[in-house]
Amino acid sequence: MFLNPGDPVYEGMIVGEHVRAGDLDVNITREKKLTNMRTTASDEMIRLETPREITLELALEYIEDDELIEVTPSSLRLRKRMLGATERRKLARSEKRALEE
Repeated sequence: MFLNPGDPVYEGMIVGEHVRAGDLDVNITREKKLTNMRTTASDEMIRLETPREITLELALEYIEDDELIEVTPSSLRLRKRMLGATERRKLARSEKRALEE
């Protein structure tokens, strides 16, 4: 994770790193449903690592072609070039069609 609990977030913001290659669209503000659970102790065992502090050097190494770095006096954020998830899918589909032609 790149954010601390309570940090403001918006659509298209990169909030963490996944072990697999590729992007994973998630709604970080949605709570986990607590219905249909087998045991109540299973959620208590989840421990999150402390967020990784992002420096400008790390951000420059980390970003890909479709990502940007937002630098403000109070924070440093990673985000997608196209903020909406549907817009990113449409763009990827059109680029794929252009390569096939």
